[in-house]
Amino acid sequence: MFDPAAGDAAEASLASQAVWFDAFATNVDRTPRNPNLLKWHKQIYFIDHGAALYFHHNWQNVEEMASSSFAAIRNHVLLPSATELEAADSEAQKQLNEAVFTRILEAVPDAWLLPEPGSSTPAAKRAAYIDYFTRRLHASANFVQEAIRVRAELV
Repeated sequence: MFDPAAGDAAEASLASQAVWFDAFATNVDRTPRNPNLLKWHKQIYFIDHGAALYFHHNWQNVEEMASSSFAAIRNHVLLPSATELEAADSEAQKQLNEAVFTRILEAVPDAWLLPEPGSSTPAAKRAAYIDYFTRRLHASANFVQEAIRVRAELV
């Protein structure tokens, strides 16, 4: 396991990309107590994303969640090393877009897309996810600035 107390660290670019992605995906479970990172032959592997996308348990607040600053980022195990958050955001903005989200959601089986109020079919649920991810991407400055702010408090 990755253990910052034992001196494990990530280089700034990787740490920044990880913090950005976990804030984007609202992953609350990459903390020093439970980093969900493996280190093998000096390589870091990201595991267990089961605590991400928690917005999909409460679709009533989806617009609010899409633009949230994600205060839980303050607990991210790699935040102290994430000195390139604005560069990570810039790169993510180049690589992610509605078409990418659409391709990803097309691969999700219909059986996994359970109905919600306002999204009663798998197609409607896919569209809701695509809309959420697109909104989240456009609002990334909110969580990037929060991560920069709390990182400055920590280091």
